[in-house]
Amino acid sequence: MATEWEFEKIYADNYQRIYSFLYKMCRDGNVAEDLAQETFYQAYLAIPGFRGQCEMFTWLAAIAKNQYFRYLRKTRKESFLIDVYETEPNAPESDEPAYRILREIDINRVRKAVAALPKKYSDVLILRIYGELSYEEISKKLGISPGSAKVIYFRAKDRMKEMLKDD
Repeated sequence: MATEWEFEKIYADNYQRIYSFLYKMCRDGNVAEDLAQETFYQAYLAIPGFRGQCEMFTWLAAIAKNQYFRYLRKTRKESFLIDVYETEPNAPESDEPAYRILREIDINRVRKAVAALPKKYSDVLILRIYGELSYEEISKKLGISPGSAKVIYFRAKDRMKEMLKDD
């Protein structure tokens, strides 16, 4: 079991990345902070079971993702898993009501598309985009090869594009 000092180092080394990972999913600083704290609490309880088969951040990100989904089930909120406008750096930012309505329509379309993906696709997509994990890290976390992680990621993106195009 990690000593208190060792766990403080794990916390210090990983807190900002875990917070960012959660913030990208929920888009709420207070919720992300609460979930990050819960993630580290759960990690502290589970650290004796950590076998070192993946990077510490990868393990923590899996706990964080589970905490986020638990939060969603508890509050019955939908997740904002993919921000369409993140992939469009030149997209205009505006507070105009018409723009906000169009953006909300796009967000809802993306939510439905992600919910329709098979679990393995959504897991890889989330870890790659929000966890900013490499294919190697994803492969270790999900027990698949790095090549499979890459293929699943691109298939998930293609499927998302098809669903959004048909919608």
